[in-house]
Amino acid sequence: MRQPRSIRFHLTLVFLFFFLLVVILGLFSISRLSNFNSLSEDIAELWLPNTRVLGDLNNFTSDFRAIEGSNLLSSEPSQITATEKEMEQLDRSIAQAERSYEQIRHDAAENELYAQFKERWNDYRKTVNQMLALSRTDRKAEALAIYMAGSRSAYNAASDTLGLLTDRAVANAQEASARLAVAYRQALWLVGLAMAIAGVMVVAALFYISRSISTPLLQLADRMHRLAVNDTDIDIPGTERRDEIGEMARAAVVFRNNAIELMRSQRVLAHQASMLEEKLAQEQRLALLQRNFVSMASHEFRTPLTIIDGHAQRLIKLKDRMPTEEINERASKVRGAVLRITHLIDNLLNTSRLFDGGAGLYFHPEEIDVAALLREVSQLHREIAPGSQILERFDPRPLPMGGDPKLLVQVFSNLVSNAVKYSQSGDPIAISAGIESEQVVVTVEDHGIGIPAKDLDRLFERYHRGSNVSGIVGTGVGLYLVKMVVDLHGGTISVNSKEGEGTRVTVRLPIKPPSQVGAIAPAEATPDPALQEQRVEDHADR
Repeated sequence: MRQPRSIRFHLTLVFLFFFLLVVILGLFSISRLSNFNSLSEDIAELWLPNTRVLGDLNNFTSDFRAIEGSNLLSSEPSQITATEKEMEQLDRSIAQAERSYEQIRHDAAENELYAQFKERWNDYRKTVNQMLALSRTDRKAEALAIYMAGSRSAYNAASDTLGLLTDRAVANAQEASARLAVAYRQALWLVGLAMAIAGVMVVAALFYISRSISTPLLQLADRMHRLAVNDTDIDIPGTERRDEIGEMARAAVVFRNNAIELMRSQRVLAHQASMLEEKLAQEQRLALLQRNFVSMASHEFRTPLTIIDGHAQRLIKLKDRMPTEEINERASKVRGAVLRITHLIDNLLNTSRLFDGGAGLYFHPEEIDVAALLREVSQLHREIAPGSQILERFDPRPLPMGGDPKLLVQVFSNLVSNAVKYSQSGDPIAISAGIESEQVVVTVEDHGIGIPAKDLDRLFERYHRGSNVSGIVGTGVGLYLVKMVVDLHGGTISVNSKEGEGTRVTVRLPIKPPSQVGAIAPAEATPDPALQEQRVEDHADR
């Protein structure tokens, strides 16, 4: 019973060895680098600040000497005042540098040189003060004599002492840098040697682990990966071992025997889950579309009913005083509103019937004149929207074809209604028709708001409305119905549009109707049943 624990025991020994190796190597590295760190601290905390402060003192003292000469050469009171202010500023800077220097640790020789420098600098400053006093009383000649003699010798003495102090500091810093470099090389060499020895030991340990543990495990992992890709024609090694790897190998054999059935079950479950997910997404989308549709349909019904109610109340109140022309006008508007409701109801009912009951029950083709049908639709929408400018650009001669007149009236009425609805009052709306390659081609073109590019792919979906028509009433079933009827006639419909510039809709219908009519698939646009003659603008949107 001890053998199954052999791998754990061996791994524990290996990891303990690695741990001790890391600890020993770390302690050795720390001991070798401690000296290096001490030297680094000396350079960073002593010699670098020391040389920087001495450099500042050299710069400030030489600048002071230069300003002293500028003061003597100045003839204007303003210039003299400016140089004296600069000398005061330099005095403060020199004092600050001296305080900084005194805060740094120094040996006895440096302290002695620094004391000599301060004494000689104070002598020099006394000489400068005498010279400035003579200069302020216009005794320039005497001041110049002091500058060239006493002041110069005092400055040179202080400067020479500062130079000796600087040279000593630089020499000490260079010596410390040399010691640091030697310590660094020694530490680097010793640490590198220790790491090389440790590396050899690690390689030996890793070779042992690889041969006895990792290679068998990798072989088992490879077999498991092949099982995961449905490759069951494999041999699993290591089943004869009496340790944990042998137990894993024997378990893999059991897994191989059950893998095919398990994967088959997973495929079945995944397929069912995918179908359920699709159904759920469809139901959620349909619920959202239905909510939007109810809201839009309510608005569609409310608008014409409000028109009817308003004109009816007006007629009741003013029937005795209202002229006949106004009565006729208001009656016409009431009729138009009624037709809008009728048209909306027809759209909804016909769409539902064609979708649910099959197209063949409501498709009754006969010989018709498309030109006459288009003229009827154009005149209807001129009456409904007197401000619209509908242009008929087709030959007055008949355009015969086979088709259901009620359904086609609804198609063209929807297209013209959309063009009127989404255009400014007075904008031209062109209706063209002709025959091309055994097809009747009808085009409705406007210069209205156009359709956003992102909405073109979903233009014929049920209840879908364009993203730029939120302020315009509509239900989203008109173009859906148009697509169903065109498909029912074996034709095609295409839309070219650019937002802000207008839309062109082209319908191509075969002159001869299809011999058989099947049900319209739900994924396609579905036509309307028992379509009554269209007399109203469609509130479906693009």
